[in-house]
Amino acid sequence: MRTLIQALKTKELRKKILFVLFIIIIYRIGSFIPTPGVDEKVVQECVNTLSGSQENFIGLVNLFSGGAMLQLSIFALGVMPYITASIVVQLLRVVIPRFEALHKEGQSGEAKLTQYTRYLTIGLAVLQSTTILVTARSGALFNYQCSQVIPDGSVGNLIVMVLIMTGGTGLIMWMAELITDKGIGQGMSVLIFMSICSGFLPQLWEIGWGTNGTDGDWGKFAIVVAVLLVILVFVDYVELCQRRIPVQYTRRMIGRKMYGGSSTYLPLKINMSGVIPPIFASSILAIPTLIAQFGNSDQSWVKWINTNLADTTSVWYIALYALMIVFFCFFYTSITFNPDETADNMKNYGGFIPGIRAGSATSRYLSYVMNRLNTVGAVYLLFVALIPTVLIMALGLNTQLPFGGTTILIIAGVGLDTLRQAKAQTEQFQYAGFLFEDSAEAVNKNNEKNSKHR
Repeated sequence: MRTLIQALKTKELRKKILFVLFIIIIYRIGSFIPTPGVDEKVVQECVNTLSGSQENFIGLVNLFSGGAMLQLSIFALGVMPYITASIVVQLLRVVIPRFEALHKEGQSGEAKLTQYTRYLTIGLAVLQSTTILVTARSGALFNYQCSQVIPDGSVGNLIVMVLIMTGGTGLIMWMAELITDKGIGQGMSVLIFMSICSGFLPQLWEIGWGTNGTDGDWGKFAIVVAVLLVILVFVDYVELCQRRIPVQYTRRMIGRKMYGGSSTYLPLKINMSGVIPPIFASSILAIPTLIAQFGNSDQSWVKWINTNLADTTSVWYIALYALMIVFFCFFYTSITFNPDETADNMKNYGGFIPGIRAGSATSRYLSYVMNRLNTVGAVYLLFVALIPTVLIMALGLNTQLPFGGTTILIIAGVGLDTLRQAKAQTEQFQYAGFLFEDSAEAVNKNNEKNSKHR
């Protein structure tokens, strides 16, 4: 709160905060504007017939779009295409040497990778919008409860709707970059945060109030809120934890100047993979459920999928979900953090870990530390991801909880990152004010001395 109050008192930061709020308002308004060609009344009826949140790919996209996907609005895809494109570009660094070379070039290379990410985002937006519209037209989007959401199913009408949804994705991407450049926080993260909160709070209130004010349970509401607050505090604590590896730099003579001789540390987070493992695990497990919706319900494989994978409390789902989280935790960390590259950079700049020889020995030590951190991080992710399932089974809730492991990790991570940036910018403007005042006082004193001398 102190950081927020100080930021609002600073004119420059106040303008940035108001700019971010303006972009968020536009984003939320666009989430309720229906795509031309969609019957809005039928869509509202279909949405009202759905109970609970869908634990599949459709539910994940709807979560990141703030409910706009089920509304079939112009912002129906939300930020999901950009997130997918960013992850794909990161994974391609391992496969395509050109991408890895661009990553090592610094700012110019990252700008080129960002451009590739934008192109891939538009391509994925075309693919995802086509899939969503075809699914909505067949009725599978709403579990076959209604199939007349798109009265005109002609190819020309579908092409126009795909172009509008793709344009909405491009507009979201542009607004997110505006937040990053002219506002506070990372633009995409802020929009994801607001999308989740827009559907999170009403669903949480529905547990206590109910659908019509009579079928709610305030006891369960209090338990869910208490557990949520405890988990958020725990997640914040773990996300801020670091394993600091001491690094010593030797002194080097370059020209006539002496460089180095300082001591620092290499910070390694416990959860290096972030929220990626739960997202990947949920998306992959949702694919069989999505395929089963197009099959015959009397077939044995469809019945098995609906029984074991569509139900998030089943033993098969929990076991596969846990195994995938552990796998992606190690896999994604191995892509984002390269011990060999880190050891080579330290060696090139004259750095070493006390007691560890530079080069291959440092790489092996960093790999050993990362494996231990990944083990703890995987257990931490499993705990956070499976808490909603445990609550559903313990409280006997008929509907899914409004929050899951992915939701909690995103809320905590984005909140901490935005707060950290706001605090840094607040201190920057405070120091700038001090420097300006000091320089003004120095100028005044200098003028007084000159006048006395004269």
